[in-house]
Amino acid sequence: MALAQPASDGLPPQRAAPLRGSLATTACMETLQVGYLHAVAAAAGCSLSQPFPDNGIDWHVSHSAPDHTVDDEVTIKVQLKCTYQLPPRTRRDASGAFSFTLDNEHLVKLARTPVAVHKILVVMLVPRDREDWLRAGHERLDLRHCCYWINLAGHPVTGRRRTTVRIPTTRIFDDRALCEIMARVGVGGRP
Repeated sequence: MALAQPASDGLPPQRAAPLRGSLATTACMETLQVGYLHAVAAAAGCSLSQPFPDNGIDWHVSHSAPDHTVDDEVTIKVQLKCTYQLPPRTRRDASGAFSFTLDNEHLVKLARTPVAVHKILVVMLVPRDREDWLRAGHERLDLRHCCYWINLAGHPVTGRRRTTVRIPTTRIFDDRALCEIMARVGVGGRP
């Protein structure tokens, strides 16, 4: 019996497609982005809480640090979105951003200013095929593709029902970015 050897990237070779459950793709995308948020929050040393009912905000992320001056613990609100309609690096323009369309009702909530608790939008881009979402190996878990974040405070509503916003691809949402966001908020700044 021959054993499968890991690929040069350290991950095991792709196997035949498994029988996946019948949960709607959009529900699976929502679960995947929540897993991404949990991983980022864990690595950043943040706690998560989910408001009930959510009223247009998916998560509250809190961060405690002795260097915070406004309080010993600061919190931001996070709205998650996920799409497979924008492949990474292919529909970006020269400015290094991609377009994402929000219902005006959601944008108004995210764009409100001033606020007591800052809000960010986190948009995850995933491959269209669920088979390509993740691969696990002995040394790492590859989750594709990426989440990007933006603070939309003060952003104008420009469409009748929906407004397109530009998400900079320089703002990758990872543990370092979350720590930097919390450090700024912790001294009274914006995300």
